[in-house]
Amino acid sequence: MAKKVVASLKKAGGSSYTKAFKLVKTSKGAYGYESKVMLKDLVDDFFKA
Repeated sequence: MAKKVVASLKKAGGSSYTKAFKLVKTSKGAYGYESKVMLKDLVDDFFKA
């Protein structure tokens, strides 16, 4: 099934998406990861927030 997802992302307009990960601190003081699939143009805003 992964091949279908990858193939659909490579179609027209799909190549402008990316997956971003950032380290976030939880309320308990531990660290966790936040991941999001977004347009390449919005990646900078994701890391600034």
